Amino acid sequence: MSYCKSSQDHPLHGPYHDREYGFPVRRDAALFERLALEINQAGLSWLTMLQKREGFRRAFNGFDPARVASFDRRKYKQLLMDPGIVRNRLKIRAVIENARRIEAIREAHGSFANWLDAHHPRSEKEWGKLFRETFVFTGGKIVRALLTSTGYLPGAHEKSCPIYAKVSKKKPAWTRAKRPSPRPSPRKRGEGDRWGRGTAAGENRRSRAEP
Repeated sequence: MSYCKSSQDHPLHGPYHDREYGFPVRRDAALFERLALEINQAGLSWLTMLQKREGFRRAFNGFDPARVASFDRRKYKQLLMDPGIVRNRLKIRAVIENARRIEAIREAHGSFANWLDAHHPRSEKEWGKLFRETFVFTGGKIVRALLTSTGYLPGAHEKSCPIYAKVSKKKPAWTRAKRPSPRPSPRKRGEGDRWGRGTAAGENRRSRAEP
């Protein structure tokens, strides 16, 4: 069953589907939040992410990239004890390290959204390669879910879904065809985070169509 159908009348999936899923996202904090939640969903369900969303926002300072980028080892250890989030070492480290990489992107491009725009449009495979070279813990499924949910890839809604027309009126990125020449990404493949780790593997995750 598609997410358009399975989310109907659900107290958490319903509002997310109707008001957020597939709509364009421009604020860096909102884009960073989606990236962090998609990373944390690996091996879990999107419902778990929606249930813990406020806990994540409190723990990660509203997903302000600059503030999260400043987290030190003491803060990392506090996060490991926080029941309001997913207490997974690799995922917490990935969120913090990716905040630092977003800060580098913002310095070069002005915003995370500008960086995404500079590389749009790309195929799903090309997006996956770019994210692997730029961030950590960003396998193909995570990247596809992130970019679909934020309007950079099509497919969030069935054409028969009433939300499809609402999303289309907002002119998400996938409706635009031309891509300006991108600047180089601030990180290269093989560079690990400050804990000496690169991209994490094993991102078994459930489909968004399975709440």
